[in-house]
Amino acid sequence: MAPKQDYVKKMELKKLRRVEAGIVSDRYPGISNIVIHMTYFHEAENPVLMERTINVFPTSIADFKMECMIRGCDSGGFDLTPVISKLIKQNKKIAKGDMNCRGKIGDYSSHHAKISYEISIKYNNKHSK
Repeated sequence: MAPKQDYVKKMELKKLRRVEAGIVSDRYPGISNIVIHMTYFHEAENPVLMERTINVFPTSIADFKMECMIRGCDSGGFDLTPVISKLIKQNKKIAKGDMNCRGKIGDYSSHHAKISYEISIKYNNKHSK
């Protein structure tokens, strides 16, 4: 019964986080589109686990924490919120980088997963009415 309770608690926290994040148009006015392209890596013979592209619109939830794709990872994931916030604050259009998962899988915590990301942001035309 404990795993089900843990799952329910985790889903409730995720829902609360999404509500607190708000909507992109409220949190980041002036953004017309954000595209996040990620490549997930894990420790294996073929290190590429998957590629993923997320399109974010003004009506999207402004929650940029991505789950770790490794089964059993506890409290892991990749929070791109600081990267996106910095890009917007500096009025930049593109960022690329890497991020390691800080979660744990039993006693095995370091370097079990990472992502490479490319984020591109389109701003609204400032002269539009």
